[in-house]
Amino acid sequence: MIDEDLTSEQIDEFTAFVDIEALPPEGEPTAHLIFGTCQAQPIEIVAARYHQGLAPLIIATGGVNRHNGVVEGREFHRLLIERGVPDTAIRYEDTSANTWQNVEFSLPFLREALQRGLKITAVSKWYHRRTLHALATLLPDIGPFYGVSWEPVYAGKPVTRADWPFIPDGKRRVLREREEVSRGVDDGSFRAANRVAGAWRC
Repeated sequence: MIDEDLTSEQIDEFTAFVDIEALPPEGEPTAHLIFGTCQAQPIEIVAARYHQGLAPLIIATGGVNRHNGVVEGREFHRLLIERGVPDTAIRYEDTSANTWQNVEFSLPFLREALQRGLKITAVSKWYHRRTLHALATLLPDIGPFYGVSWEPVYAGKPVTRADWPFIPDGKRRVLREREEVSRGVDDGSFRAANRVAGAWRC
């Protein structure tokens, strides 16, 4: 049953708009930027991609998580090491408080990646489109970049592309994301970014 406040057309439109997924070309190594979170799914994804030779440089981000007090960047670093990723492949910052700062405080590492000839892959919740616009705005020479996504769990329920309208935590987050990104692009605080030919481009 469709949410009473949204039409099926709106649900499809909003889902497509916020979805960050744009996978790197098969076999192409890229630098992976993990956006801060208290959930572990991105670590499993990125560690697996490292061992496949697809993530030679990993940038972990995040300061103190307001829900559990964990310092996200440091925790990501620890969990990656536990999964066999060498310290030499990991960079991290541990003081950011939001998505914008995740990128801002990682700029030296992102520039290192570009200097090494690596394109950037954002690793974030599937609907967290602000990650892309923060990258496009703060790193204007980023060139084509990519998105690898995962589905977060809130109150024991996965927030998926199909189910978000029926999960209060999912619905609130997806609608807020659409609103904030649209407003930021319109007022110039975010640089526009669009998915073209399989990559995000500014």
